[in-house]
Amino acid sequence: MSRRAFLGLGLAVLLAACATNPVTHKQELSFVSEAQEISIGTQQYQANQQSAGGKYVLDPALSAYVAEVGMKLVKVSDRPQLPFEFVVINDSVPNAWALPGGKLAINRGLLTELKSEAELAAVLGHEIVHAAARHGARSVEQGTLLAAGAAIIGALTADKRNADLIEFATQGGAALLSLRYGREHELEADHYGIDYMVRAGYDPQAAVELQETFVRLSGNKSPNWLAGLFATHPPSQERVDANRARAPGMSGKRFRGEDVYRQKIAGLLKTRPAYLAHDEGRKRLEKEPEQALAKANDALRIEPREGLFHALRGDALKRLGRVAEAEKEYDAAIKANGEYFAHYLNRGLARQQLGNRAGAQADLEQANRLLPTAAAHFVLGNLAQGANNPGKAIEHYRLAAGSDSEVGRRAGASLVRLDLPRNPAAYVQVEPVADKAGNLALRVSNRSPAALRNLRVAAVAPGFARDYATSGELKPGQSVLVAMGLRVADLGEAASRLRGQLRAAEVAE
Repeated sequence: MSRRAFLGLGLAVLLAACATNPVTHKQELSFVSEAQEISIGTQQYQANQQSAGGKYVLDPALSAYVAEVGMKLVKVSDRPQLPFEFVVINDSVPNAWALPGGKLAINRGLLTELKSEAELAAVLGHEIVHAAARHGARSVEQGTLLAAGAAIIGALTADKRNADLIEFATQGGAALLSLRYGREHELEADHYGIDYMVRAGYDPQAAVELQETFVRLSGNKSPNWLAGLFATHPPSQERVDANRARAPGMSGKRFRGEDVYRQKIAGLLKTRPAYLAHDEGRKRLEKEPEQALAKANDALRIEPREGLFHALRGDALKRLGRVAEAEKEYDAAIKANGEYFAHYLNRGLARQQLGNRAGAQADLEQANRLLPTAAAHFVLGNLAQGANNPGKAIEHYRLAAGSDSEVGRRAGASLVRLDLPRNPAAYVQVEPVADKAGNLALRVSNRSPAALRNLRVAAVAPGFARDYATSGELKPGQSVLVAMGLRVADLGEAASRLRGQLRAAEVAE
């Protein structure tokens, strides 16, 4: 192909990838179709909800109200055809997020900080713009371009950042697909979010007041805020000034809804002290389980229907060695909210301690159906090994070993210990090499997820076989050269057929 034809083909590809942004009406490169956007968001939505704290289920009317306000904005947005969904997340950290394709969430903790329906509309309108203006899809595209054409959906679903969650309910979580927006996207979401508010009949001044609050709180460096909304939606005086300049131009009397908003979140405000007690108990759980138990009891006296409070009580009891009592609290947590993975995970771990293998397996499998974790896979691997099912154990250990965590490392060691005798070439590579002077050596590479020691290897060729040993510990990814004490000329024609073998190895404890 000529250079001119090649350049012409490249130009045609670029033109085919150019599209008009449905919100900004700017021309931009677009490699993710609308169908792919929707697929990405749909695949990630349930897992993100689980990872972020699970659905808030105590007040279905509140969730319906949030969705109602959201759909008012969707109807006047630039992409009302997207399958928008709204969910309230059961977490005290003030946060809200949007996935590609219109899958949105707002935390319980942010709802208690807002003062009116118009402020809620400002938050939701901002997130709707992120979805409608393809901000999430563009972030994916930028990552894809850097990956030189990697499969988008496959790359996202292969993400294992949450595979290291063990006793998740004691530690909190992070969204699987965390999209951090830059200055340009945040300004766009503010700008067009105000447009959506006005089209839906809301007072745009609420967006100004909301950003002023965010800037004030960020200046105070409130840890709860910095861990949530500010991490993914950084506030700035520039955003406040832009909103101030835009809002006054939106003339006409518009709806604020302070009274109706206070009415809708009255239940949240009433139970807020219970969640504050719960959150304080979580902080004390590791070092002061007795205090954590007291905080759980305080929370349950205010709101006995909340599964998180029973789960905290169970976690505290388990740390105090009262595992049978802890199991009953996990029973209560599941009864209160049977859709949250952490309750099943922690009951499964308790049941394993109590020797209830069948119950533990059922719980851990259910936890993995809701959100796969390294902890669940590791314990399921142990249960399978105890049931003399090494194939199943290897499958679970391999999944858990993909986690960069302590439990992932433990799973990796179990995997290698079990599978290395069956499949040594998958974990240790032994290959003959020669330097420029013709001196032979064996390069021994540890391709396993566990450190190895006492490796015995062999060099084998027709009419020749000799064993060697390595010294010290060989960490994952490390290689070592073992001198053979021979030259290529010493083996003659057999040197061309020389190969290495692993004779034995041990997992370093």
